[in-house]
Amino acid sequence: MENVNIKELNDRIQKESEFVDILSLEMGKVIVGQKHLVENLMIALLADGHILLEGMPGLAKTLAISTLSKAINAKFSRIQFTPDLLPADVTGTLIYSQKKEEFEVHKGPVFANFVLADEINRAPAKVQSALLEAMQERQVTLGDQTYPLPEPFLVMATQNPVEQEGTYPLPEAQVDRFMLKCIVNYPGKEEEKLIVRMNNSGEFPAPNAVVSPEDIVRARKIVREVYMDEKIERYIVDIVYATRTPAEYGLKELQGLIAFGGSPRASISLSLAAKAYAFIKRRGYVIPEDVRAVCYEVLRHRIGLTYEAEAENVTTEQIIEKVINAVIVP
Repeated sequence: MENVNIKELNDRIQKESEFVDILSLEMGKVIVGQKHLVENLMIALLADGHILLEGMPGLAKTLAISTLSKAINAKFSRIQFTPDLLPADVTGTLIYSQKKEEFEVHKGPVFANFVLADEINRAPAKVQSALLEAMQERQVTLGDQTYPLPEPFLVMATQNPVEQEGTYPLPEAQVDRFMLKCIVNYPGKEEEKLIVRMNNSGEFPAPNAVVSPEDIVRARKIVREVYMDEKIERYIVDIVYATRTPAEYGLKELQGLIAFGGSPRASISLSLAAKAYAFIKRRGYVIPEDVRAVCYEVLRHRIGLTYEAEAENVTTEQIIEKVINAVIVP
């Protein structure tokens, strides 16, 4: 019976996920290379998570999310985080109208489908927490009224890995709210040549709206229906547990390098991201390769390193690699 269901589910998901290719093509028109970034944006979008990007300036981070919002015909807003920003600049505020003799609600830029929080580590903790509350609760309270945020709602925050003077690093509990952390690298030589050519000609292709926000909301429900076997669930829990108690998995050498491992939110994010990855690959069931494909993005910002690890120049990527290699694949 189960096999029949999986076949039906697989056929249905193959049909429902057709738009993914169309969306990727539209984004490919504008964004040269950066396939990894585009794929991660799709995963976050379909798994109903938020994404944190780290990369040098000028690597099409802003362009990627504005292109995605145009291709989905959704509302996009960009917030440039600066040290003098106030929470009200993000969420909005109540303004007294003398004409009406009452307070009027002025909604802030967070009321959009796609919100780009540019250089999130440049703003003080109060502003960061205002945005992160909106991310978690999907609502904003102004005065005594609570307003729901539009669906779909996706926050893409960027941070610059250099120039750490005058920045406010995100606390661990807040970083944990991001489903994925993606490192954006420089394009290849051929890709960069294309970028230069495109900019020199001054002709920038514009993306067409090929999907509606309603389609994305529907797709998110279908992504949750992607079949995940109990063995895969156990595999996900084992990976996260290995970051907490490495000695149990034969990784004694990591014991003194990890300050803290992934939280239960890491397990949830890993399972949802794996389902979204399977959906993008047009499959109705999750295989271990899907989990491994999203593992670095999901766990990268959820493992704390000790001073010892930093002294030995050990990175979270190296720890994740050892964990993946040590945990038995179902």
